Amino acid sequence: MTILIILPNWLGDAVMATPAIEALCVAYPNAKLTMVGSYVSIEALKHHPQCVRSYVDETKKSGNRFLNTYRFAKELGAHDMAVTFRNQPHSSLILFCSGTAVTVGRKSWHSKLFLTHAIKPSHPSHLVEQYRDIAQSLAQIPLIQGQLKLHLPVHQYHRPTLGINPGATYGSAKRWYPEKFAEVALAFSNHYEIVLFGGPNEVDMAKDIESRLQGIAIINMAGKTSVSELCSMIAGLDMFITNDSGPMHVAAAYQVPTVAIFGPTRHLETSQWMNEKSVIVRHKMECAPCMKRECPLGHHECMTSITSNEVIEVVRNLI
Repeated sequence: MTILIILPNWLGDAVMATPAIEALCVAYPNAKLTMVGSYVSIEALKHHPQCVRSYVDETKKSGNRFLNTYRFAKELGAHDMAVTFRNQPHSSLILFCSGTAVTVGRKSWHSKLFLTHAIKPSHPSHLVEQYRDIAQSLAQIPLIQGQLKLHLPVHQYHRPTLGINPGATYGSAKRWYPEKFAEVALAFSNHYEIVLFGGPNEVDMAKDIESRLQGIAIINMAGKTSVSELCSMIAGLDMFITNDSGPMHVAAAYQVPTVAIFGPTRHLETSQWMNEKSVIVRHKMECAPCMKRECPLGHHECMTSITSNEVIEVVRNLI
């Protein structure tokens, strides 16, 4: 049995697809998986023990994307079945051109045109459940979604460690403020070693926090980790404070106690999945969730109204 899987582009979405992937592996324990995705999603998920091939989708890099997609699909070849967790025309086209007999994706004009199964997930529901609904067409037994799961080793710290993730790749509207993260870090600096996380575009944000914590021993890893190193380091934390982001879902995969700060996004759809030690900090706003990359009203009150003292109290209760 061979299964072709096209992963979501974003790290968090890819991690939220893992329960559906694990459920498929329960239904087909001898399945050999081929994974296709963005660089980030492949680096996080290619370590699955049943993944025998993995590819970074580079069809839009240069030249004609339709021709690139056709050639890429032929390179992938026919599988016994295939699923795309992306709702994009070229992803449906990849499955169609691969020659795979049974293909499934989210219901859309292109999935109805190119795939054998176009699924409309139950809604409203968590994204994990939506991915399960899409994958269900490939299995004859009910797919039971368990916890998020990554197959990467857990980093071992030498003392209790608090991780802080001030970034969020989607846009500035999802980000709480460096000065507030710094105040929270300061409140727990005697109890935890502090580690700052962030991608290459979040180095300045992490440096801002570091500059506000002079005299406190911290480890600033922003822009210094690979995707797999980031996942492993988050996995070993004793506490994690983060915006709604990919690293938040990585923490859930390893059951790390987490305080997640939500502003403009749908917390019922993208909160941590099945992490009993997870607490959301958010304020109910008439304008939220707006799902915008930047605050369309200019005040960003869904984030500015959340105080450091609120988050500090939540962390204390979680400890």
